[in-house]
Amino acid sequence: MKYYILLTVISIFSMFAQPAHAQQSKNLVYMDKQGRLRWEKDKSEVYLFGVNYTVPFAYGYRSMKAMNKDIEKEIDEDTYHMARMGVNAFRVHIWDTEISDSAGNLLQNEHLKLFDYLLYRLKQRNIRIIITTIAFYGNGYPQKDEPSIGFSAKYGKGPVTHIEEGIKAQENYIKQLLQHVNPYTKINYRDEPDIIGTELNNEPAHSGPKSEVTTYINRLEAAARSTGWSKPIFYNISQNPSYADAVAKSNVNGFSFQWYPTGLVEGHEQKGNFLPNVDHYQIPFDTIPEFKNKARMIYEFDAADVLQSCLYPAIARSFKQAGFQWVTQFAYDPLGNGYANTEYQTHYLNLAYTPAKAISYLIATRVFRQLPKEKKYGTYPADSVFDAYHVSYNQSMSEMNTAGEFYYSGTTSSAPADVKKLEHIAGVGSSAIIQYRGYGAYFLDKLKNGIWRLEVMPDAITVRDPFSKPSPDREAVHIQWHDQPMQISLTELGNDFNIKAVNTGNDYSTTAANGSFTIKPGTYLLFVKGSSITNLKSEKTMGAIGLNEFVAPQPFSKDPFVRHIPATEISAGKEFTIKAKIINIDPDAKVTLMVNKPFGWPAAIVMEKSTPYDYSATIPAAQITSGMLNYHILIQQGDKYLSFPGGHEGAPASWNYLNTESWQTFVAAPLGNLSLFNATTDRENANTYFSGPGRSGGVQYISGETTGQLAFKAATAAIRRNQEMGFQLYIGDKIKDRLPEVASYGKMVIRARMQTGQNGKLRVALINKDASAYAAYIAMGDQYKNIEIPLSAFKPDSNLMVPRPYPGFQSLWFKAGSFSGLSIPQFDKLEITTVDDLTADQLNKPYSIEIESVWLEN
Repeated sequence: MKYYILLTVISIFSMFAQPAHAQQSKNLVYMDKQGRLRWEKDKSEVYLFGVNYTVPFAYGYRSMKAMNKDIEKEIDEDTYHMARMGVNAFRVHIWDTEISDSAGNLLQNEHLKLFDYLLYRLKQRNIRIIITTIAFYGNGYPQKDEPSIGFSAKYGKGPVTHIEEGIKAQENYIKQLLQHVNPYTKINYRDEPDIIGTELNNEPAHSGPKSEVTTYINRLEAAARSTGWSKPIFYNISQNPSYADAVAKSNVNGFSFQWYPTGLVEGHEQKGNFLPNVDHYQIPFDTIPEFKNKARMIYEFDAADVLQSCLYPAIARSFKQAGFQWVTQFAYDPLGNGYANTEYQTHYLNLAYTPAKAISYLIATRVFRQLPKEKKYGTYPADSVFDAYHVSYNQSMSEMNTAGEFYYSGTTSSAPADVKKLEHIAGVGSSAIIQYRGYGAYFLDKLKNGIWRLEVMPDAITVRDPFSKPSPDREAVHIQWHDQPMQISLTELGNDFNIKAVNTGNDYSTTAANGSFTIKPGTYLLFVKGSSITNLKSEKTMGAIGLNEFVAPQPFSKDPFVRHIPATEISAGKEFTIKAKIINIDPDAKVTLMVNKPFGWPAAIVMEKSTPYDYSATIPAAQITSGMLNYHILIQQGDKYLSFPGGHEGAPASWNYLNTESWQTFVAAPLGNLSLFNATTDRENANTYFSGPGRSGGVQYISGETTGQLAFKAATAAIRRNQEMGFQLYIGDKIKDRLPEVASYGKMVIRARMQTGQNGKLRVALINKDASAYAAYIAMGDQYKNIEIPLSAFKPDSNLMVPRPYPGFQSLWFKAGSFSGLSIPQFDKLEITTVDDLTADQLNKPYSIEIESVWLEN
């Protein structure tokens, strides 16, 4: 299916171009004696925050080709959005396997040409660059690797670091790459001022004597220096921590690290409060003498599998505290395949498709540049507010509020710090300045007194879990171009001001009445009535942003679709509201909630529309009876019917409607137990943890005591001291729809046992939304029993950070900076782990736990 992109006038890019020249240019950056990167111009410290981006290579390249995209045009669009998000740093590991032969000779091919073009466009956007010369990887992911004649393909990731012919090929390749002349800038990589450094290779797999590792690094470093390269050279120190001292002894100028604080590739969206996971970045190498006085960069990071928009500023704060000066997220999604999130399933960041995360990222760029170096703000939740910034898990929001800038990734009630001094506003949702009901990001920037530039992105509606198995045929986020109401309250503009479109192909104009107007996606000038914009040149820029620029995608799919996630459990005898987002239907379509009843015809309740996509209907209390609630959403357009889930033609009440698919929600009996964990139904969402070597045991789900019931099992063939096994599960969705009934429950019950012939203890923890954890310890035998725990027995404690943060030297346990008291309405996660109270005769012997279920009751 073709995927069209609205493109701004490309000619405007020419105004950013710098004169091309072949002579050597002065370096922009140098490293002082303390290992700090500084700008040559004013000697201030360098702080750059940006992204990785891979379109010239591997799957990024292939996906654009498969969709018949103009890849240079794709690069134009994506680099514009990067600049719009405040990105000022770019890094990528070059797929050497696509631009080299087995001897390390540089291949002049389309991949290299596109990379040259990308660097050219980044340069025009004032985005600085660090090149990682060698990836080691094949080019397949998420598909199979293609055949390659490159040295990495010939020797393999591990062997290539110690086979002499492979090392010579790398030396040859580095020399040729750094002296390669970019045809767009007419400058070679060595002399390009906007390339401020290089990382020699990406995530090496070292083995053998440490002295040989040091020698290997020094050979690559010498190869780079032999070209006349005079800029900082970095090497990865976090990928192989046991070789950290060997890396530190090399001649490089700095070290590269990564951080994936929420793990990688969980296969579904991760829910719950992950701010503890990003509260602190721990570096274990300070005791190595040679580690001191060297520069530090983060080559890759991300809060993977998370859609929340509260994490990026907290991550930036942690990096600033840890002394990093360069940070690049992995990886920014191209606009061309962003609808499906196919490039890297576990990552998802794009201005159009993840607007709230993009604004959060914009705020993070400011955090990293502006926050004082190495300043501490306490332990979460105390550091939720720091300097001019605020992160909120409950609101899934980040906020920056200074005199000149006001940014928010979700609706906020905060008042601007100084309305009279405001020059830049960006957000999703509403604030005291802008009221907006759309689902896209917007930017409002002051050009001069009485004239502001407004940019409004189209609506982005999440229709499927973007972190589940990807496919180019599956739309994860739907883009919709809808006119939306907006109100702007700026004294400078007044109540009645003019609005005129300036982006190509947009002729919309209107006038605000009492600050209110209807807006469609595009770029506009807002100006006071009676003022003139005729002298405002179209070339006027804001940094690297052109006055007339606008880029946004068109919808991928035109098929009707209903996005609805059924409640896990609700209470009998209490009315309940069903909500859904519905796309691609006629404005006058009739939407009906069809609720099955134990006897007779289904109940039909008209769903009311509150926005172009949001529909809801309330089921009366009398129709909510204990058992299972089954329902459909029926869309009628003319004489045609579509039934969801599934989008099946026809109406469920028709005599010949054969599909049996429906949404289901369990309806608990009055004061019935509240399930927190059931191994049969929760196994896909539980984050498991096993600290021992995989060959000695692990986690699995086995048959429980009764037919149809599974049990979580963690087992090891030889238990060790301080070995943890267990799981953590987000339970907020289980609590929210039964709050009026269960808030007074007084005990937990856990059904569990240990391995035959064993006895021991389990640690059971409940974690509030503010990350304060409360734990109780219970004794178990080798028979399944219902073990009761009064909620009063839970005491303040720590909790696991799972999925396990990577690299593995990050902290495993977190203890909140304050404890608000255990509260059922605030429950966020359930955690169960083994307890290290083993007797001497239990050590180094088989050990296991089995858990069927956990629930709350009166």
